[in-house]
Amino acid sequence: MDRPDSDGTESERTDLDKKESERTEKEKMSTEKIAVMVDSGCDIAPECIEKYGLWLLPLHIDYPEKAYLDGVDIDPQMVYDRYPKDYPKTSTPSLQEVIDKLGEIADAGFDKVIAVCISSGLSGTWNAVRLASLQQERVEVFAYDTRNISVASGLLGIWASHKVSQGLSFSEICRALEEKTFSSKVMFYMDSLEYLKRGGRIGTVTSMIGQALKIRPIISCNKQGIYYTVSLIRGLKKGKQKLLSEMVKFCKGHRVWLGLGHGAAAEELQEMAEMVIEELGSSAEILYGKQIAATLALNTGPGLIGVAALLDP
Repeated sequence: MDRPDSDGTESERTDLDKKESERTEKEKMSTEKIAVMVDSGCDIAPECIEKYGLWLLPLHIDYPEKAYLDGVDIDPQMVYDRYPKDYPKTSTPSLQEVIDKLGEIADAGFDKVIAVCISSGLSGTWNAVRLASLQQERVEVFAYDTRNISVASGLLGIWASHKVSQGLSFSEICRALEEKTFSSKVMFYMDSLEYLKRGGRIGTVTSMIGQALKIRPIISCNKQGIYYTVSLIRGLKKGKQKLLSEMVKFCKGHRVWLGLGHGAAAEELQEMAEMVIEELGSSAEILYGKQIAATLALNTGPGLIGVAALLDP
């Protein structure tokens, strides 16, 4: 009769390795202190920042007389009121600002940071966080490029915080976020092409033709994290119907978290919220609705309506 392997069978060794890995992961979970940081372009409502214990990293809006902090001392209405006389520039936080923010988080007792950033294809914030994290040693940082914008990025930030509260480890959440990236989507109906033209997103001729024909775009982000046009429509009523049908198509068959954003169009957004819930029913939960970030308002203008969804949160 063959003697059994003194080290156990291959199956037994695999089971032991798995148990050891699980034990190590649980030990990590019990000692890790994980914070979730989001940039202001993620468009998370202030009450949700507080509720989910998120750390806010503001982007900049630079007027000649002052550099304002997005979500701190400037809002979209201020941008609209000063347009077209003043058209500011936007900029990312400096490396030192990011390092200082990471220091604040470390001072609060955290040793790991998940930094949720809007698309690197639309902003330099992700790269600023990545570079700044290499210039400090107080916290371990995962700089996450959502390849998205606004509330679609914000929902991923809230989801990450939710996973922290569920007790997942830092490495587990980082992996899960990468897998979740394309489960989040936002679409915007834009009521004006003027701001897109001023920001260099479209040409003058395109803008003039669009305004004359009352053509309006619905835009979103592709998998590279770049704006693309979902559809061109005429008029607000048709625009809302198209926005609704596209979002329902994306969400159908899934449980979803929804986030809503508007540019000086609160009543229209409320109507859109009711339309979405009527279509999706109990499978959908609206986490929040808010006025969009000033940095986004700068390129989109008043009258914007945005709906974002995260599938199977």
